[in-house]
Amino acid sequence: MHALITGGGGFIGSHLTRALMSNGHDVTVLDNFSSGKLASLEDERDNRRLRVVTDTVMNETVVDRLISETDVVFHLAAAVGVEMIVRDPVHVIETNVQGTSIILRAARRYGRKVLLASTSEIYGKNTETPFAEEHDRVVGPTTMARWSYSASKAVDEFLALAYYRQWDLPVVIFRLFNTIGPRQTGQYGMVVPRLVQQALSGSPLTVYGDGQQTRCFCDVQDVVRALVQLADSEAAIGEVFNVGSTAETTILDLAKEILRLVPGVDANEVPVGANEHIRFIAYEEAYGPGFEDMRHRVPDISKIQTTIGWQPEISLKESLLRIRDSEISTLRQ
Repeated sequence: MHALITGGGGFIGSHLTRALMSNGHDVTVLDNFSSGKLASLEDERDNRRLRVVTDTVMNETVVDRLISETDVVFHLAAAVGVEMIVRDPVHVIETNVQGTSIILRAARRYGRKVLLASTSEIYGKNTETPFAEEHDRVVGPTTMARWSYSASKAVDEFLALAYYRQWDLPVVIFRLFNTIGPRQTGQYGMVVPRLVQQALSGSPLTVYGDGQQTRCFCDVQDVVRALVQLADSEAAIGEVFNVGSTAETTILDLAKEILRLVPGVDANEVPVGANEHIRFIAYEEAYGPGFEDMRHRVPDISKIQTTIGWQPEISLKESLLRIRDSEISTLRQ
């Protein structure tokens, strides 16, 4: 198989690239490296199975040529991250919607399967957890830029499913919940790398709100395994799947666990509440007035379990240890 991975220089894309090549597949990465890093692919650069094209999914001519040469497309390229949404909503909307439209048009032209990355942000502020794929979306008003990412990815899903229903384009949509692992950046508001980097630098860990909001963190290796299996499944075509862990933890407990794993921190000194180790920051201070966060975000993964037999295998502690060791290795270089 020859796979095209848009956003292949990003966190998940680079791990997927490595996994596909280790399984004997050829991979073309399309990335403009605005958020991804070429260094993420450094270990694979000499592999004859890898081709890297530095360009954007908004370049329709390049996308058309690359899709004509490949068998399956993993469309991961997107403007992501809460901070990006608040800072540059025009870029978020245009990249996500127009980029996906360009991918789908070319895929239809050549009859290629498309696996489309979506997000748990789709569910918005729905409080009916765990989220199943058919649950209603509950989002705020268009006057709040915070909801532009959720809306743009919803349009992506609608469009992909329309291509499947109208033209039989083989499409699979996967909604990613919080994914973590080595090489993830905290630059765009991703909580785990930000907290790990703060802990290793000796800085207070910044926790937004009261820290009682909960998330489920899934290791990138488990996520990549799900994507590879979905690509191989005929039963997955035309369907939407949640991909994530169901093990729920508060952000405050996450911060405490990270402190326990950092060399030089006495586990007995890890705080019960706020002290010199953890600093609470109001959402308004972090993201501006009127920002809304989801109190709980938990996936129902029964559909993907039934369809391809997938479920996460790597614990949160094991993931955090791998991230810590990767960050320490980077600091020593």
